[in-house]
Amino acid sequence: MKNVRVLVLLLILTLPSISLAQNTDIKLLRTLNLDRNTKLDQTFIVLTHSDIPISLTLPATLLTIGLIKNDSLLKGNALIMTGSMVVSTIVMVGMKWGIGRDRPFITYPDLENLVPAGSPAFPSGHTSMAFSTATSLTLAYPKWYVYVPAFLWAGSVGYSRMHLGVHYPSDVFIGAILGTGSAFLSSYLSKKIQLKRRSKSLKL
Repeated sequence: MKNVRVLVLLLILTLPSISLAQNTDIKLLRTLNLDRNTKLDQTFIVLTHSDIPISLTLPATLLTIGLIKNDSLLKGNALIMTGSMVVSTIVMVGMKWGIGRDRPFITYPDLENLVPAGSPAFPSGHTSMAFSTATSLTLAYPKWYVYVPAFLWAGSVGYSRMHLGVHYPSDVFIGAILGTGSAFLSSYLSKKIQLKRRSKSLKL
């Protein structure tokens, strides 16, 4: 629970700094977008659209194997990952439409947006989804060969949003915090529920 509180506090403290950091935000984005290696455009387009397929496939696979093998751990991990995505998505959508930040290419027409983006910018939904999945997977399987590729992928998804001109760096940063925090919260709540069930079964 302590980790969740720290992440939530960090998110709250970061929000007021968004307007103050706008100049730095757009300067960095212009560098990443306008000075990008255009040969990597297609690679980042593929990466940017990988968040939902991977984030849905992983828990579905764990759940399927868990059901076949009757493995409660696999089924539990699948539910935690799903819960994390649900929490992340609900908070992300609420923040997007509540804050209503325009996409950078709308405010700054010199930027090149390479993929469609119709919803408000803040925070990055693709990034929050990717980091939610990467963190949930890491909490379930804390091995270097799991968390290294998981966070490399999540980081690449986040970077792709700036490379493609559809998000400010601050959108991506908060999206990463949101996704990570959602995973910790989902894991914490799952463990708390399991402890309550065990205590009830012992009383019986």
